[in-house]
Amino acid sequence: MNLLTQLVRSIPQYPVRVGLSLLFAVCATGASVGLMGSSAYLLSRAAEMPPVLYLLVIITSVRAFGISRAVFRYVERLVSHDLALRMQSALRLRSYDRLSRTSWLGRHRGDLLVRVITDVEAVMDLVVRVALPFASSAIVAIAAGTIITVFNPISGVALLVSAVLAGAVVPWLARLASRRADVTLAPARGELGEQAHEMARAATDLTAYGAGRTHLDRLMVLDTRLRRAEERTTAVRALADGAQVLAAAVAILVALVVGGRAVVDGDLHRTLLAVLVLTPLALHEALASLAEAAQTATRAGAALARVSEVLDADQVGVGDRELAEPVENPGLSAETVTLGWPGHDPVLHDVSLRVEPGERVAVTGRSGVGKTTLAATVLGMIPPVAGTVEARGRVGYLAQDAHVFDTTVAENVRIGNREATDEQITEALARAGLSLAPSRMVGEHGGRLSGGEGRRLVLARLLVGDFQVYVLDEPTEHLDAETAEALMADVWQATAGAPVLVITHDPLVVEACDRVVHLTPAPVEPVPHAD
Repeated sequence: MNLLTQLVRSIPQYPVRVGLSLLFAVCATGASVGLMGSSAYLLSRAAEMPPVLYLLVIITSVRAFGISRAVFRYVERLVSHDLALRMQSALRLRSYDRLSRTSWLGRHRGDLLVRVITDVEAVMDLVVRVALPFASSAIVAIAAGTIITVFNPISGVALLVSAVLAGAVVPWLARLASRRADVTLAPARGELGEQAHEMARAATDLTAYGAGRTHLDRLMVLDTRLRRAEERTTAVRALADGAQVLAAAVAILVALVVGGRAVVDGDLHRTLLAVLVLTPLALHEALASLAEAAQTATRAGAALARVSEVLDADQVGVGDRELAEPVENPGLSAETVTLGWPGHDPVLHDVSLRVEPGERVAVTGRSGVGKTTLAATVLGMIPPVAGTVEARGRVGYLAQDAHVFDTTVAENVRIGNREATDEQITEALARAGLSLAPSRMVGEHGGRLSGGEGRRLVLARLLVGDFQVYVLDEPTEHLDAETAEALMADVWQATAGAPVLVITHDPLVVEACDRVVHLTPAPVEPVPHAD
């Protein structure tokens, strides 16, 4: 909840926004209860057939409660959702900012997608579906119980006791009974998202190697696990709903029996009996959603805890490096560096390299040896396990799997520099050797472009950023020889005079470089055996 408090306090004029949300929620719930009570009194009083003038006040009250209930609920939705959406936006911005400075971007992308989209939305649930319903229902229950106590103390006490049972005890028991399932929902969605993301990315390869069924079966196992957790929470909520109905029935029966006796004894006017009996019905209607709200609180808490893991991740400073001022002597250097992703064993030991202005250095090695890990370390996405890595100047990265968005050519290029003008975009396209209209739509995943055009588009995105050092990860991957040769000719021309580090399997690219650094896997430490 500390994170929730920080988010609330980050909203401008948060005391006013929180106060108005609670006020209108109380007014909306109170109007519902007031409508039932005033309607009950109107029917009872009208049955006595008094002069119509005697009924004008209560008729006006019924109309006022009926109209205000809808108005207050509408305004409460506007104010509370505005507050929740502002908090959600603030949390999402904090998550994106932290992600740009941590190693999370390089791993668990499916789960990460769930965290920054679905889990962040838990803020909305905590505000709109948990905090406000509990707070407003508690205030209205106390007020209704106090008013009923004035007319009939026993009925008022019964109403308060039933409200405590239905609004506090039953939700607490429901939350306790489904806690294990509720807590697993967010991680289960993350695992499902991760598996679905991996299958989507590797669908072609999985089909080619006949491994699709195995991965699909694993996806179905994860889906079944998620479905069973949701079924358990639904079953518990159904039992809780039944318990709440039972609590309401007890309150109504007590009011009917006690109130009826009070009418017979002359301690209560007969027109008020319907008020005593029907008010609990309206109040418990407002309390009916609290069991689900309690379960939502558990699920939202688990989701925000996953978001907090991202927010608490160690920063590695890549964002600051990209925004660094230009330097006179740009370059890259690594001295006896040990590389590896956080939480995993090192993949490379004693790596040393240096790239000075005007130099092209190729990094080679078999697949999986750690070439992309080296690039991530140089870029500052992950810290080195040991040794020192220095990047001087603004570093630009041409990723092997750089995403092309379903928008215009210009907007795709502008990702490299959100402040780029139309003239700068046109110049970057020309330097990349791409003769496409900036207004042209590229299609989903760049489907309307050829492979060479897609790589040139990503290169233009890199060139528009005015970087001083370039790291290229498999720039000719999936391109035919003629297209790859033409692309690299433009790449060398566009990056002339700059330090260039190229990760590649392409022998032609290696030939065009000044030096080659061949990576070999880290030795596996022998496992000692007990004598």
